[in-house]
Amino acid sequence: MSAPGVLSFTQQGWEQVLAKVKRSVVYLDAACAESLHWGCGSARLLEAVGVPACHLREFEPDAPGGGAGQPKAAFVLSGLLKGRTVETLRDIIRRSHFQYCVVVTAVGHAVHLTANHVPAAAAAELEGQHPVFEQLEEKLCEWMGNMNYTAEVLHVPLLLAPAAPHLALTPAFASLFPLLPQDVHLLNSARPDKRRLGSLGEVDAAALTPELLLQIRCLVSGLSSLCEHLGVREECFAVGSLSRVIAADLANYAPAKNRRKTAAGRASVVFVDRTLDLTGAVGHHGDNLVEKIISALPQLPGHTNDVMVSMVELTALQNMEENHSVVAPGCLAQANDPSAKTLWEALLNSKHKEAVMEVRRHLVETASREQLPIKMSMGRVTAGQLTSYIQLFRNNLEALMNHCGLLQLGLATAQTLKHPQSAKWDNFLAFERLLLQSLGESAMAVVLNQLLPMIKPSNQRTQDDYSPEELLVLLVYIYSVTGEPPVDKELGEAEEKVKKALAQVFCEESELSPLLQKITGCDSSINLTFQKSKIATDELFASLRDIAGARNLMKQFKSVYVPGNHTHQASYKPLLKQIVEEIFNPEKPDPVDIEHMSSGLTDLLKTGFSMFMKVSRPLPSDHPLLILFVVGGVTVSEAKMVKDLVASLKPGTQVIVLSTRLLKPLNIPELLFATDRLHPDLGI
Repeated sequence: MSAPGVLSFTQQGWEQVLAKVKRSVVYLDAACAESLHWGCGSARLLEAVGVPACHLREFEPDAPGGGAGQPKAAFVLSGLLKGRTVETLRDIIRRSHFQYCVVVTAVGHAVHLTANHVPAAAAAELEGQHPVFEQLEEKLCEWMGNMNYTAEVLHVPLLLAPAAPHLALTPAFASLFPLLPQDVHLLNSARPDKRRLGSLGEVDAAALTPELLLQIRCLVSGLSSLCEHLGVREECFAVGSLSRVIAADLANYAPAKNRRKTAAGRASVVFVDRTLDLTGAVGHHGDNLVEKIISALPQLPGHTNDVMVSMVELTALQNMEENHSVVAPGCLAQANDPSAKTLWEALLNSKHKEAVMEVRRHLVETASREQLPIKMSMGRVTAGQLTSYIQLFRNNLEALMNHCGLLQLGLATAQTLKHPQSAKWDNFLAFERLLLQSLGESAMAVVLNQLLPMIKPSNQRTQDDYSPEELLVLLVYIYSVTGEPPVDKELGEAEEKVKKALAQVFCEESELSPLLQKITGCDSSINLTFQKSKIATDELFASLRDIAGARNLMKQFKSVYVPGNHTHQASYKPLLKQIVEEIFNPEKPDPVDIEHMSSGLTDLLKTGFSMFMKVSRPLPSDHPLLILFVVGGVTVSEAKMVKDLVASLKPGTQVIVLSTRLLKPLNIPELLFATDRLHPDLGI
C-alpha cells in the first residue's frame, strides 16, 4: 500500500473486519455501510463472507435473525455499544440460531468508559483492559443461549468514507453542526443564573449537553486512531466555538498521550466551524461537475455523500419513471474499479467543462478498445452524445461488466447535464453575482426587496422559478455573505415583507416538503395556518440573523465579502481560503483567529515561560502534514481549492481535508433547522 493516508486507514480497518466475517450473516449500520462503500466496496465484504446467498443485512430493530443453517453473525456498528444499540443486538440474537457472534464498534473502549460514567482516574488505571467489551461478550453468550458459545467484541476505527486521497467524510457525524447564538439560550436554560453564558465565545466542554459532548468524544476517538495510523503527533488548532471544544478534546484525549510520545511524524489539525461561512456552502460559484451531480441527482438511500444514478439506459426497458425503481441504481463511489477511480479523481480536480470532456474521452477510448462501433464527434459535449456512447455497451455483456464503474460515472454526467437543476444552477449563479454587486451599492433592505418578486406561490411558479427551499438557500447566502447588518427601520420593514410573502407561500404549498414540515412544525399543508406559518418565518429570520452575526467573535476573519471598485467587481472570498493563506503567511507568524489548543501542563508551562523567555508557540504551518477538518460539511470545490492553495503556498506540505459530509446547497437549511443539534441521537 502507498504512504499512509485516508484510504489506507479505511482499508486497513476493513481488512480487520473482513478477517472475521467468513460464513457470517453480516449486519451493518448506515454509517459503516457508507465507509465500506467508499473504502472497499460491498463486493469485498461479500467475497470475504464467501457463501453464495446474500448475507448482508441492515442493522435495525426489525432486521431478520439468522436461520438454523446460519450459526455465525458479525455486527459492524459505528456507534457506542449501549442503550438502544445493545437492545437491538439482543433482539436480533434472541430470534436467531447463532453460536458465534462478532461485534465490531468504531468507537474506542476509552469512550465506552466515559459513556458509562467511569471517572478519568479509574479509566486511566484500566489502560489495556476492556471490561465494557468483556461484559458484553458474556451477554452475547447469554442471548445465544449457551455460555460456551463464542462471542467477540472489538474496536476497529471505521471512521472515514474516503472520497479521494485528499478528501474524506465521517458518515457517523453527518448531522454534527456548529452551534448558533440561539443555542446559547437553550444551553443557558439548564444553567444557574450566575453561570449563564454571555455568547458563543464562552462555550466550553462543560457548557455542552452530555449527548453532544459524547458525540464529540466518539469523533475524537476516530481522529486519534487516524493520527496513529499516519504515525503523527498532532498539534490541534481551532477557528470557531464548537471547533475549539473538539480541538481541545483531541489535544487532551488521554488514550493518545502514549501514542504521541513515540510518533515519528508531526501534523497540524485545524478544525473550522462551517457556520462562519455558509456562503460557500449554499453558493453556486463552484465550477465543478461533481458538485452539480450531487445537487441534481437523488440521494442514494441510507447515504449522505452519494447519489442514485439511473441505469435504465443500459437495459432493454423503456426509459420511463416506473422502470427506474426496477433497475438497481448506480452510484459515484467505485472503490474496486481502477479506471473509474481515475476518472472520478479527475472529475473532483477539474473544472466543469474539462470534466465533461474527460468523461467523453474515457468513454470513447474504452469503446474503441472494446471495438464497439463508435462515431467520434468533436465540439461541445452534450447529454445525448454521452448517452449514445454509453448505449453502445448495452448489447455487449462482457464490455458492460468490465466497465460498469465508468458507465455509471458517464450516466451520472449525462443525467446531470440534461437535469433542470443544471440550468437553474446558472440562474442561481447570476443572481448571486447580482447580489454581490447590489450589496456594495445598496443597503441590505434593497437586496431583500429585489428578492420579493421571486417569492411565488406554487400555482404561479414555472420550472425556472425558485421553490420555497431554494428561496431559503438564497436567504442564507444573503445573510452569510453580508455579515451582521446595522439594524434600521428600512431593513425591519423589508424583512417583514419577505416574512409575510414566505409565510403565504408556505401556506399555499399543496404538499409540504420534509424541510418545510421541520420549519413549520406541521406534517401537512392542511394543518398549516397563516399564523403558524408566520411564527415559523419569524424564527427563520432569527436564525438568519444568527448566521449574519456568526463572525462577530472573529478579530481577523470578520468578512467573506470583498467590495468592488472601478476595476474589480465585488466578490466573495471563502473563509477556508483566508485561513489557509493566513496559515502559510510568512509575514504574520501568529494567526489571531486560529487558536492553538494546549495538551496539558507542559504546554501551559511553555505558555507561561513565554512571557519571560523567547518560547515560540506552535503554529499550524510548522509541520509537513496539514489536516483541515470542516465541522458541518464541505463542498467538492472547497476541498479542491484548499489542496491547490496549499500546493502553491507551501509546496511539499501534504494536506488532507476532512469533514462531516459533502454538501449541496439544500443541505444547509436542513442542518440549520435541525432540532437535535444539542441533543444528537446516539442510539443510547
